Amino acid sequence: MKFGKVDKPDHIDFTLPPDHPDTAAVLQKHQQTKPLNIYVGCAKWNRQDLKKFYPRGTKDELAYYSSQFNSIELNATFYRMFDAKQIQNWKDKTPDDFKFFPKINQSISHMRRLINVEQLTEIYCDNIVHFEEKLGMVFLQLHNNFGYKNFDRLATFIGNFPKAVPLATEVRHQEWFGDAEIAKAYYQLLEQHQVSNILVDTAGRRDLLHMRLTTPTAFVRYVGANHPDSEYKRLDDWVDRLGKWVDLGLQNIYFFVHQNLEKESPTLSAYFIKKINERLGTQLKAPTVPAGTLF
Repeated sequence: MKFGKVDKPDHIDFTLPPDHPDTAAVLQKHQQTKPLNIYVGCAKWNRQDLKKFYPRGTKDELAYYSSQFNSIELNATFYRMFDAKQIQNWKDKTPDDFKFFPKINQSISHMRRLINVEQLTEIYCDNIVHFEEKLGMVFLQLHNNFGYKNFDRLATFIGNFPKAVPLATEVRHQEWFGDAEIAKAYYQLLEQHQVSNILVDTAGRRDLLHMRLTTPTAFVRYVGANHPDSEYKRLDDWVDRLGKWVDLGLQNIYFFVHQNLEKESPTLSAYFIKKINERLGTQLKAPTVPAGTLF
């Protein structure tokens, strides 16, 4: 994941910013109405990307991955429109409690930029729903240059999106969060349609770490900087913040670990799971990490 990569991560202040003032209000509306759900995973299951994670002789990478994690942030669906048969095949390979969090295809978000995408969106959703009970939440990631001038386009897309399919959005243009009035309009749109606001923690774009929840779901895309001195402290800070949000009424934690170079994502995930279990008293299974890994 090259987005937000920097050459000198040791020069970055990784401190989590304070909560947006309206986050507590959103959470308190939903306090104690549903049990807490926690899903932690990587962005992909490819052996080539997750170095040394798979035991020698592993024949089915998804089957092994899903024996170690309870979820996957499925980036493959961004690059290809997979048919129902393939979706069903992936579903059948995974345990009953496993969840998929697929990204919306780039033909919708980047190529057509949400213009005249009704048919494509229908095709995408008609296939994705074959995950059935294993569908966690789909997410829309927009191009860096998709700014506020396209607000009506985004509002139409969200308004028309099937309500039966849970949705989260990630906007990247600086003005979505840099201008208070634009940010307010964006947050209100998401709240109105019960769409989750994705939080992106990456070194080069600290402005995306807005700490504004629009639903009782924290969908966090954490991007490690391949800088061991900072990674574990960053994860500790997330455990602390998520614990505070749970106390306020948070119902869902969706936490996906990336790296600029995917080497230690399983190890970082295992550390995060260990710490979140200690903080919340949960018993989420941690993946087996390569021998000799320390944290």
